[in-house]
Amino acid sequence: MTMVLSKEDVEVLNSKIGIKHLLANKKINLEKVLKATRHELKLREIQSELVRLQLWVIANGKKVVVLFHGGDSSEKSTIIRKIFSHNNPRHFRVEVNLPHKHESGENGYYFKKFVEKLPQAGEIVLWDRSWYNRALFEPILGMCTDDEYEKFMDQVNNFDKMMVDSGIILVKFYFTISPDEQADRYKELKKSPLTRWKTENWIKDTPKILKKYLKYKEAMFEKTSTDYAPWIEIDKDTREEELIAAAEHLLNSIPYKK
Repeated sequence: MTMVLSKEDVEVLNSKIGIKHLLANKKINLEKVLKATRHELKLREIQSELVRLQLWVIANGKKVVVLFHGGDSSEKSTIIRKIFSHNNPRHFRVEVNLPHKHESGENGYYFKKFVEKLPQAGEIVLWDRSWYNRALFEPILGMCTDDEYEKFMDQVNNFDKMMVDSGIILVKFYFTISPDEQADRYKELKKSPLTRWKTENWIKDTPKILKKYLKYKEAMFEKTSTDYAPWIEIDKDTREEELIAAAEHLLNSIPYKK
């Protein structure tokens, strides 16, 4: 069946990016080429706006913290890397809080290590998982006690508010994908020797684990999605949709155009 192209479709295909995608494979699928081209054009437009946002942050001495949370398959690090690929690395940094084994005798202030990594004036800090690990993964994996979890849930809103009250712009993302998409991504990562390592500590979605995870996620949303620091849930199945939705929400969350 021959695909009927609109004038706009032809213009997209004749762009430099369109031609690049047309030549990417020997067998041409126009529908896929148009989809990939439109995604890249949209992404470039958004990346340009993110550069403008960063220049505004720098010029006005603003401080921005963005949290990226979600299941193992939501590819938070990939999203961070792609949407900020054209930004000035001197004025943003990526912090990672990987789940770690609980150290007995931990009596210090849990948020201390996060306070030490708050942004300086003119800086954006992106957290690939954050202090909210204690609301999600740590209790499921036995990396914190019940008392430590409850203490965290009692204190975290005050911590978020402290940042907001001090002038920090705080954006909290949570990425949700369907079980089928999660399974497909796991297989894809496991297949390649370049990405297999990402699945080593993957939390298996057994019914028991999933039930626990959803329970903790719902509790986190209910108690910690506040008017001053709400959770923004990105509920998209494709990587392209996730990436675009997150970037657009970020641009809409910060008044850089004013």
